[in-house]
Amino acid sequence: MRQPTVVFDFDGTIALGHGPVLAYARHVAALAGDPGLMEAARVALDRVDAGDAVYRDSYDAVRQVALEREIPESVLGPAYLASRHELGSRTAPVEAPVGLGEFLAGLAPSARLVLATNAPEIRVDHVLELLGAADHLVERHFSIGKPAGLVAIVADHLAEGPVLAVGDIWAYDLAPAAELGADTALVGVTARGDDPRPTMSGTTLADLYGAITNWAATAVPEPTAPDGAGHPQGKA
Repeated sequence: MRQPTVVFDFDGTIALGHGPVLAYARHVAALAGDPGLMEAARVALDRVDAGDAVYRDSYDAVRQVALEREIPESVLGPAYLASRHELGSRTAPVEAPVGLGEFLAGLAPSARLVLATNAPEIRVDHVLELLGAADHLVERHFSIGKPAGLVAIVADHLAEGPVLAVGDIWAYDLAPAAELGADTALVGVTARGDDPRPTMSGTTLADLYGAITNWAATAVPEPTAPDGAGHPQGKA
């Protein structure tokens, strides 16, 4: 039986807030011996929140600030991994879109719910529990290497029915799915613009609960009875 699938991104889509990114910046600053990086990172994050397209997302903002301050790339990977070990703690807090658990619980009977993220698995399951999402995501894919790594996941599910990809970065979370014929939902500050490419868009995932629920309910058409079906003698 054909079934729709909704593929969710994690950071910036299900898990909100700058807590994990500030933890990343803090570890970069500590490893590089550059305490001034924190203030520069906060300024860059303000630009992200304002929709400044110079940064791909908040992690990219910290990365670019670090490189501008001549902090070597070799520092960034270890700093990122160190910050992920704090994910969801008081030093790297996250929050869910309002009503996330209830939304996913209502959506799950109509669609297969999948997580696909570039983030490593570190503490993500813990955070999904905190956010009320863990019981509803039937597949979880980590460190997939978007954008290219999203292609196989979406293609596999398109073979079984319609797919809606949901994320906050068009080029990474949505464009590969759109190229395969999937629908797309763009969330976050970049959704404030007039870009017509996504199927739907909203400032946060919560803005799209109704639209996604309706998509799942109507994505697979009801089977049409052949002519004459339902009449004991066929067509009159």
